[in-house]
Amino acid sequence: MKARVQVMLKTGVLDPQGEAIRHALGALGFDGVEGVRQGKVIELDLAETDAASAEAQVTEMCEKLLANTVIESYKIDLS
Repeated sequence: MKARVQVMLKTGVLDPQGEAIRHALGALGFDGVEGVRQGKVIELDLAETDAASAEAQVTEMCEKLLANTVIESYKIDLS
């Protein structure tokens, strides 16, 4: 089973990388970009075949390592 985890900064948390991207896009002539939030995607290949167990495992991974839950949120997609 494959899992895809999308990790983003929570709303209200300053995103300096996103702001740098927004400024760079403006310098390249893309003036209509009003905001950018930068995140990360983590893809996992899991041996688990049960969706509920896989989601529980990936949730634990996110809580312990993959996301800083104080400032980041995460979304899990299984396939």
